[in-house]
Amino acid sequence: MGFFIVMAGARGVKETACVVERVKMRSGAKCIIDSLEQAGVTTIFGLPGGTVLDLFAELYHSPIKFVLSRHEQGATHMADGYARATGRPGCCIATSGPGATNTITGLATANMDGVPLVCICGQVPSTMIGNDAFQEADTTGISRGVTKHNYLVKNVDDIPRVVAEAFYVATSGKPGPVLIDVPKDVQQGQTKVDRMPDGVPAMRGYRPASTGHPKQIVRLAEAINKAKRPLFYVGGGVIAGNASQELMAVVRKAQVPVTTTLMGLGSFPETDPLSLRMLGMHGSVAANHAVTECDLLVSIGARFDDRVTGKISEFAPGATVAHVDIDPSTISKSVGVDIPVVGDVKLVLAALLDQVEAKERTDWLKTIAEWQRDFPFGYETSSEELLPQYVVEQIYRATQGKAIIVTDVGQNQMWSAQFFKYTAPRTFLSSGGLGTMGFGLPAAIGAQIGKPDDVVFNISGDGGVQMNFQELVVAVEHELPINVVILNNGCLGMVRQWQEMFYKKEYSGSQLGQSGRGENEGISSSRSGYLPDFVALAKAHGAEAERVSARSEVADAIQRAIGSKRTNVIEFIVKGDANVYPMVPPGASLTEMIHSMS
Repeated sequence: MGFFIVMAGARGVKETACVVERVKMRSGAKCIIDSLEQAGVTTIFGLPGGTVLDLFAELYHSPIKFVLSRHEQGATHMADGYARATGRPGCCIATSGPGATNTITGLATANMDGVPLVCICGQVPSTMIGNDAFQEADTTGISRGVTKHNYLVKNVDDIPRVVAEAFYVATSGKPGPVLIDVPKDVQQGQTKVDRMPDGVPAMRGYRPASTGHPKQIVRLAEAINKAKRPLFYVGGGVIAGNASQELMAVVRKAQVPVTTTLMGLGSFPETDPLSLRMLGMHGSVAANHAVTECDLLVSIGARFDDRVTGKISEFAPGATVAHVDIDPSTISKSVGVDIPVVGDVKLVLAALLDQVEAKERTDWLKTIAEWQRDFPFGYETSSEELLPQYVVEQIYRATQGKAIIVTDVGQNQMWSAQFFKYTAPRTFLSSGGLGTMGFGLPAAIGAQIGKPDDVVFNISGDGGVQMNFQELVVAVEHELPINVVILNNGCLGMVRQWQEMFYKKEYSGSQLGQSGRGENEGISSSRSGYLPDFVALAKAHGAEAERVSARSEVADAIQRAIGSKRTNVIEFIVKGDANVYPMVPPGASLTEMIHSMS
């Protein structure tokens, strides 16, 4: 498209026909949505509000699927569950003030577990920042401690660059959440900047390592080859780094047994004889004994969390310790490391494969097999009351281990880790580092949206599920066949267990109203009985629901839920004082496991 330019010169005025391209201008809001599309975002979770209405006006015309949550914390957990299940970055949106502050718990959850998220928040107009304007909050200040990085966009021209950097930071190195705070006037401003820059953004001071130092990898290979009792201690970094296949190749060649953290479940198949399953406070006896007896401990994508190490001075006391991690800040942070390897675990394991020797390790593996045989995860099966461990076992049998399990936090989380065997990465989703109650249900929604063909179970307690139960309606609206299992023991189970074991059975604030339990098919509907009535509450949200209190009814109820292909809630009335065993008391060594209260 052209137009005429009139040029004045010394000899008078002449009219020259020139063809000039018009610069296509975009609003900041459109620039954000276009940039999200360019970044590959197909689904975004959130809630509208005054300072993001311009964004929602553009989102209305975008192919991006918008999922309306009922609370911004729920939206952030949905984006988190989506990211954990798919391996792609999750994305959420919230308005300023309370909308932004409601995302903080979700951001902190993702930050602790290294989950890639990009959260976009509205902000009051730039001229009002600092004036206590309506729904103003210092979002970047508040979120600084719970995000990998954050931005306050001050110039509309910066939006494409900022969005490109946000997704790069969120997904590179150790993944994590990034927040972009965008004032309303910046969303309404006009820019001629065309699109996000191609390639890896050039960010001064941010260059995450990828390949490990070759000499350190040689040292690690030599240590593995010389060790008589080596052990791999594997964390969520192997899953985040998509390195499970490389891990299995090294493990099977070198015949090194594997134990995982809670976040590492599924990184190595738990049905394999070389799997010792989870270690730590509620880990397997075999895993905790192996850590204590090994002569080489190789941590791969784990961070020596206190729930894993117990008493640090007695953790792996006779072992040389190696640590492979992309985050250099984790090296020797809590446990001293003899062989550090900083780099992408996938690349390091691939390089290691050619250097480790094929070994038999007959004596070491025989000892481990004896521990596994003598000390499996178990529970008292003679109880007449329905036991929560049995429910998880039945879910495992009904799905044949082929399901995505999303948990809340507490006893339900530990039983889900112990009595379901995980054979593939991204099939166990849980808040590990922060321990966020209320995570399970919204994260399961995000997981099901991201993996629509998979069977998804959310296993929660009656305490945690109430923290974000309002999101159940989102699953119903989107016709998601998630299966919500509530292990109802009438209390905050892990709090009650600690009070029983360490606080003289003084159950302060941990009982959720048990008067009348056992009546009317396991629960009383009267005011004196247990509230809420989860079946009625679920049906009010449009879900299918039933209550089960007898062991004989468990398997059929689970099969009905899976077969219905609808949103289902099953409330299991379980034994109120069931405990998680084994348990390492806080501050004790891994050898001081409690197996029961008797």
